Amino acid sequence: MNFAAYIPFYKRNLRLAIPVVISQLGQVTVSLVDNMMVGHVGTLELAASSFANNVFLVGMLFGMGITYGLTPVVGKAFGNNQPLRVVQLLKNGIFTHLAAALLLSVIMFGVYFLLPYMGQTSDVLDLARPYYLLLCASYLPFMLFFSVKQFFEGVGNTKMAMQITLASNAINIIVNYILIFGKLGFPEMGLMGAGIGTLVSRIIMPFLFFVFILKKPAFRIYFTKAHAQAFSKKRIISLLKIGVPIGFQIIVEMLTFSVGAVMMGWLGEIPLAAHQVAIGLASSSYMVSLGISQANTIRVSHQLGQNDFKSLKMAVFASTHLVLLFMISMGLLFVLARDYLPLAFTSDPEVIAVASGLLVIAAIFQVFDGLQVIMLSTLRGMADVKIPMFIAFAAYMLIGLPTSYGLTFIFNAGPMGIWYGFLVGLGTAGFLFYFRFKHNIKEKA
Repeated sequence: MNFAAYIPFYKRNLRLAIPVVISQLGQVTVSLVDNMMVGHVGTLELAASSFANNVFLVGMLFGMGITYGLTPVVGKAFGNNQPLRVVQLLKNGIFTHLAAALLLSVIMFGVYFLLPYMGQTSDVLDLARPYYLLLCASYLPFMLFFSVKQFFEGVGNTKMAMQITLASNAINIIVNYILIFGKLGFPEMGLMGAGIGTLVSRIIMPFLFFVFILKKPAFRIYFTKAHAQAFSKKRIISLLKIGVPIGFQIIVEMLTFSVGAVMMGWLGEIPLAAHQVAIGLASSSYMVSLGISQANTIRVSHQLGQNDFKSLKMAVFASTHLVLLFMISMGLLFVLARDYLPLAFTSDPEVIAVASGLLVIAAIFQVFDGLQVIMLSTLRGMADVKIPMFIAFAAYMLIGLPTSYGLTFIFNAGPMGIWYGFLVGLGTAGFLFYFRFKHNIKEKA
């Protein structure tokens, strides 16, 4: 393979990817900082945070997936030099996403009444319930931010969301520190303080987007022109036809991890806390790959709009090289520092011991996770979303999750059995997405 030929594609992809990577890391940092700070309050608080976040993530990521449907269609229109279609998609996209967010908010608040039936201890449940309500309250502003973010990424602007995310994270850390530990005369609120910090930071995110748009005429013109456009049932349905399958694909994957967290809770507070530590570290490296993959979606949609399939393939494989190199490096770090990385979250030796074992498995599934996320982003850029949704369901729900349950509760593999199931599911998905991409490119080229 002639890697020198890929150098221009590495550079171009990274220019788009680096702001997206930072933005994605910022999204996971909110939960990661919460867990780090809360973990130093106590193991029970860390377990409650893990439970509430994993339940909330299912709804949050489904909504995010719906917004992801805007990026490839905007990117294709932008690459094909269709400015009128771009602003029409902006107006109809934001309307669609806010309507979906309202519906999902009602559903997620309703899930609150189901929390007692998810097999958690009463101590974990007592702490998790009010924290979960604060997470639900942060959902609508979070979705508004993501809707605008996905539009601007579709037209190739990835820096604005990065700057907003960094600012909101700084605010989250400050509010967390004050409220969790009771500084500056405030009472010590523990996990509730972390929930308030998350709510405040997510309310600020769309507000900062509003400020950016008002100050920049080049940004404001999109919204001025979009305001003059009519709502279109046809465009709303077309956006949902792409966004909803993406949302279901994401929810299937994350539901696997959420159910895995619930099963960890059946094993006790220590395995659940250790799972949250290990998944927090794995999520950080995943967010880098996710950022590269989202930039890859933009590149693929632009090249598709220009009917340049040779450059499309080169861009995809350049992104794949970058992701696999990074994930292999992180896997080595997880193995070598498995006894030290958990110390950032907790000083409980039992939690550290379990988390250390989970990180060894994480080191392996990092590679498969990187392959599946980059191939999936390619399929999204080509607006191929229905078949990948079914692939994801088969890989995670029919193969991965039953493997987790069987190894853990039938063959008594303990907490590691759940994570071996994650590994099997991710590996299956990665290879099937790759074969789907090869099929698509063969048909188009």
